Amino acid sequence: MWRSIRLDLKEKKAYWQEVSPEEVAMGGRYRTAKLLLEGEAYRFDPLAPENPLVFAVGPLAGTGFSNANRTSVGTRSPLTLGIKEANGGGTFGYALGQMRLSHLVLEGRSPEWVVLRITRTGEVFFDPAEGLLGLGNFQAAERLFAAYGRRIAFALLGPVGEYGGLLAGIAFSDTDGRPSRLAARGGVGAVMGAKRVKAIVLEVPGKVEVADKPKVLEAIRRYAQLLREDPLVMQFYNAIGTMGMADFQNAFGGLPVRNFREGRLAPAEAFRMGGQYIAPLNKARGGKHTHACMPGCVIQCSNVIVDEGGEEVVSPLEYETIGLLGTNCGLQDPDQLARLNRLANDLGIDTIETGASLALYMEKGLAPWGDYAFMEARLQALYTPDEEARLLAQGTARLGEALGVARVPVIKRQAISAYDPRVVEATGVTMMITAQGADHTAGNAPRLETRAMGVGEVLEASYQAQVNAAANDALGLCVFGGSVTNKQVDFITQSVNAALGTGLTPRFWTELGEAVLRLEHRFNHLAGFTHEDDRLPAFFYQEPVPPKGYTARFRPEDLAPLYERLHQGS
Repeated sequence: MWRSIRLDLKEKKAYWQEVSPEEVAMGGRYRTAKLLLEGEAYRFDPLAPENPLVFAVGPLAGTGFSNANRTSVGTRSPLTLGIKEANGGGTFGYALGQMRLSHLVLEGRSPEWVVLRITRTGEVFFDPAEGLLGLGNFQAAERLFAAYGRRIAFALLGPVGEYGGLLAGIAFSDTDGRPSRLAARGGVGAVMGAKRVKAIVLEVPGKVEVADKPKVLEAIRRYAQLLREDPLVMQFYNAIGTMGMADFQNAFGGLPVRNFREGRLAPAEAFRMGGQYIAPLNKARGGKHTHACMPGCVIQCSNVIVDEGGEEVVSPLEYETIGLLGTNCGLQDPDQLARLNRLANDLGIDTIETGASLALYMEKGLAPWGDYAFMEARLQALYTPDEEARLLAQGTARLGEALGVARVPVIKRQAISAYDPRVVEATGVTMMITAQGADHTAGNAPRLETRAMGVGEVLEASYQAQVNAAANDALGLCVFGGSVTNKQVDFITQSVNAALGTGLTPRFWTELGEAVLRLEHRFNHLAGFTHEDDRLPAFFYQEPVPPKGYTARFRPEDLAPLYERLHQGS
C-alpha cells in the first residue's frame, strides 16, 4: 500500500493518507505540479510558511529498476517566482519508494531548526538540529550518519540555504553517502531553509512490495539489457559521462564561454575541459568513471574525480558545471574546476546559477576571466556571508541588476543552462517557453543542427523533448536513459502496471507528459507570467556568437503554435 505524508511543521504533526495505484503512477513532477496548483501556491510569497515544499517519486522507485529513483522537489520558486520542480538522483528517492511513500509535503514553519526523521515503521520525529547548523554538507552528513547509522538516506540543506540564499539546492545522499546529488535549481533550498528544516532522514526498510513480483523482476532485467545494448548509453554516458557533452558543444559552437561571448573555448586538440581530456587523466590517477549515483543504475554516468595524488576531490563533475562554473567564467584547468565543484557541493548550491553569477563580476571588470583565486574566495565567503556575499547568493538576475551589468543570461530570473540558444536552438526554445525558468532539463535536444530546419520543425522538436522530459520526470526516471525509455513506451507502461497492478495503456506516456506541462503553465499564468517573460536577453538577438556567427532567431511571438498546445485543457 502506497501512502503520502503531510508534515505540519508549526504543530509538529504528521498526517498520513493512502494513495491509489493510479495516483502513484502519476508521480514525480506531475505530483508536485498538481499539489502546488491545487494548493494555490501561486498566491503566496515563496519564502512564506504557506508555500509548500513537496518531495515526490515515481512508481518504480525502490524496486531496483535502473535509473528510476529520482526525487522531484516542487515549490513556488523564490528565484523565478514561478513554479519549480528540481530533481536529483541518489538514495533518497529509493528510500521513499522502499517505504511506499509516493510523496511528502512540508507545510508551515518550524518554531526551531529540526531534522525530520521517518523510521522504517512509519514513526515521525522532529529532532533538534542545533549541532548541524552552519556546517558544510560533508561534515553535516557525517554527523547524520553518526547519529542515525549508515542505513539511512537523507535530503540535506547546506549553509547557504540556512540564510535564504537563492543559490541553494537540496542535497541527496549518493550510494556512498556523499551529500552530492542536488535538486539544485530555482532556490528550492531557500524554501527548505525558510521552513527551518536542516535535513530529512529516512530509514531504508530494505525490501519493497509490488503487485506482480515476477513481472517486475523480469522488467528490471529486460530494462538493464536494453540499456546495455544502447550505443548512446554505453558509448557516451557510461564510457565518458555527461562531461563528454563539453567536447561536443565546444566543437558544435554552443559552449558558453566568458559569459556567452563565444561558443568555443579552444580547438579540439587543445580543449582540456571535456571528457576526452579529463576522463583518461582521471582514470590514470585512479579515479572512477562508472559510478552509480542511485541503487541499481546500470548507466553509471557519474564519476569520482581525484587529484594528482589519487585523493578524491569531488563526485560528480558534470557537464553543466563545466559549462557554467568553468568555461563561462574563463576557467581552463579541470583540477581548479573540480575544487570549486567540491566547495559548491559543500555549500549546497546550484553550480549553474553560481557560475553564471560569478561571470558577471568578470563581465563588470572586477576580476580577470578565469581568475581561480577570485572565484574560490567568493565561494568561501558564502559560508559566513557579509552583505556582498549575500548579494551573490541571490542569483544571477539580482546580482546583475545590482552591478549594473547589461549582459545577464537569464530567463524568468534563472540562469541559462550550458547550451547557447543561438546555436542549440531547440533547447533554447525549451528554455524560453518552459514554466521552470531557463532549464535545459525541461526538454533538451543538444545535438540537433537546426539551421537547415524550418521554424515549425524546431518547435516540434522542442515540444516533443519537453513532453518526454516531463514524462520521465513524472515517472522518476533519469533522462539519461531516454534513448531507451522514449522509444520503449509500451514496455515502460507495462512495467508500471506490473509494479502497481494498474491497467495503463501506452497513451499514458504522452498524456502524462502533456498534463505536466499544462499544469505548470497554468500555475505561472496565475502567478502573473505572460509570454513576454519568455524572451531571451537582448544581447542574444544582437550579438553574433563565434565561431558560427549566429544570432537568436526565436522570439515569444514565434512560439504561438506551442502556446496553443500548452493552453489546451487549462
